[in-house]
Amino acid sequence: VLILPAFGIISMATMFLTGKRQIFGKQSMVFAMSSIGILGCVVWAHHMYTIGMDVDSRAYFTAATMVIGIPTGIKIFSWLSSMYGTVNFLNLDWGYEKTKVLYYWFMSFIFLFTLGGVTGIILSSSALDI
Repeated sequence: VLILPAFGIISMATMFLTGKRQIFGKQSMVFAMSSIGILGCVVWAHHMYTIGMDVDSRAYFTAATMVIGIPTGIKIFSWLSSMYGTVNFLNLDWGYEKTKVLYYWFMSFIFLFTLGGVTGIILSSSALDI
């Protein structure tokens, strides 16, 4: 839930870098952010590794943690689809230095967030918890 403002900043940076008025898949982005907010309130206990939860509770939090990867993947797809086809995507011979810094920051966030999401899905298995 705490990452939702950062998602808004990334979406605004995407619109600035592409020069578009809307991000790709605006409606799906709204649904993805809403579902991340709702699921974020539901999966809070998956961080409590050492309290000795029941097997049923561990299975529930494993499934809920894996489900939160779906709207997150939709957001990453929408951000990259918005960037695809623009002059700025993978072309670094353009514009001002401040815009290049924003572009590098955007692409770094996408890379690190994707890497963290992939490892989060793998580590969401209750068998890998302490």
